[in-house]
Amino acid sequence: MNAEPSIEIEDLTISFPSSRGDWRHAVEGLTLRVGARERVGVVGESGSGKSLTSLAIIGLVPEPGRVTGGSVRVAGVEVSEMSGSDLLQLRGRVIGTILQEPAESLNPVFTTGFQIAETVAVHRHLGRADAARVSLSLLGAAAIDAPEEIFRAYPHQLSGGQAQRVMVALALAGKPRLLIADEPTSALDSLTRSQVIELLDRVVTERAMGLLVISHDLAVVASLVDRIAVMFAGRIVEEGPAELVFSEPLHPYTKMLLASTPGSGQIDSAASPIHGFLERSISHRGCRFADRCDLATDSCRDLEPDLEDLGQGRRVRCPVVTSGRKSEDGSS
Repeated sequence: MNAEPSIEIEDLTISFPSSRGDWRHAVEGLTLRVGARERVGVVGESGSGKSLTSLAIIGLVPEPGRVTGGSVRVAGVEVSEMSGSDLLQLRGRVIGTILQEPAESLNPVFTTGFQIAETVAVHRHLGRADAARVSLSLLGAAAIDAPEEIFRAYPHQLSGGQAQRVMVALALAGKPRLLIADEPTSALDSLTRSQVIELLDRVVTERAMGLLVISHDLAVVASLVDRIAVMFAGRIVEEGPAELVFSEPLHPYTKMLLASTPGSGQIDSAASPIHGFLERSISHRGCRFADRCDLATDSCRDLEPDLEDLGQGRRVRCPVVTSGRKSEDGSS
């Protein structure tokens, strides 16, 4: 694969069979790019399709789901056309992945050291002793105290923070050039959460890696990424430079996400909950956010809006917002 791989997703649709015998789209028409050494965050509520998108990148959409449309290319190669050996290289040597729930991602019957060393041996073609030595080094790089002790420990003996750091070490085992972190701070206390964010920032910087962070929490991605894509009900509703998305959110859903995030700076009072239900929004025939949007018009409820390019690297899926921006710019 190319020396500087990128992720290119074009019009991706991921579907699951419904009880009626048809296919229900969990992700629909999604287009996103993560350039080499670029840092991108994908944010949204649980069920918005963020994690499914990350799994499609490494060819692991869970059954009975499947990619029913579009393209996912990594380093210029179509993931759906990769052979088994190519996929093995993709999952480890090209892309390192930190999945949700580290305790569930680690095999409970093997020590953490065995699991890391086995991955190191496969991707770096090393013998047992050298793989163990590299694994200890990776545990140290993941800011783990007493790496020898953690190397011998079983997953159930680890704290949440230790397990997440082990997942970081495991993700680095194949010397990947891109890193996907799916909800990397979920279920962690505030101190450990901050430490994990700092760890990811340092690892990506030191190793000159690309980064894709998946999170429901805007505060997690704030200091990690250069660009943010906001997902709602299987679609991207806003995308742009992180600084602009935080300082000048455009889509009503993005504004609600920021308002519901403590310390976001978008509101003066306590965090505000997001009203409405995601399930109902997914089945809506027009704009999927219309039932939860204070700006919605009748046309919003009848027609699904396109994701429009507003310049400055910004895209938004809201005709009310785009028409207002054009008026401000003096456009027709």
